[in-house]
Amino acid sequence: MWRSRVLVAALASMSLALGAAGSAHARVGLPPVVNHVPTQEKVVFITIDDGWNHDPEAARILLEKRVPVSLFLLPGATSYDTEYFTRLTGEGRASVENHTVNHPDLTTLDAAGKDAEVCGAGERLEAAFGRAPKLLRPPYGAVNDEVRLAAKACGVKALVTWTHDVTTWGETPPTPRLERGDIVLLHFTPTLAADLQRALDAAKAAGLKPAALMPHLKSAGVL
Repeated sequence: MWRSRVLVAALASMSLALGAAGSAHARVGLPPVVNHVPTQEKVVFITIDDGWNHDPEAARILLEKRVPVSLFLLPGATSYDTEYFTRLTGEGRASVENHTVNHPDLTTLDAAGKDAEVCGAGERLEAAFGRAPKLLRPPYGAVNDEVRLAAKACGVKALVTWTHDVTTWGETPPTPRLERGDIVLLHFTPTLAADLQRALDAAKAAGLKPAALMPHLKSAGVL
């Protein structure tokens, strides 16, 4: 993956120095932040974060139902069982994307810290899976123009947040009414299999089907 700490630092410094008027110009050409994909197709997008819990039942559902999915992974969460994820990507239905190294709020870091988190994760994931991630999910959905500048310098084409978080955090959340183009957030937690099934059931109830995220970002003109 192409990286340049010098470029990250220079761009961030330039953005701060330009002030409010200059910031408008600095935003030109930055990767977009996407929480919903504009599309006329009856599709939704399943995304799964982190990677700490390697649930075989969740993998079985993804593989047997051939669910297109974007995996926003932390390198440390994949390193002790890379095979779990290569099984998912080997079917061609799952793509591995960037979620930083240590899951920090990127808006709180300086330019060097952003570079280490974003470029560092991208390089490690490329080494493990043979493909440089092109999408970044900023932890907590925290993003500003400096984060976008750093992401661009690390080869990121879009920052992806979400429309609905369907993860069970203590209590099962209400099942959302999905609409076309929605981005569904899940996590590799012990409840992933059940959460994934709820998301798939919600998509089916709305007459929607899961689709691959990157091709639809391109066809929608987002990238």
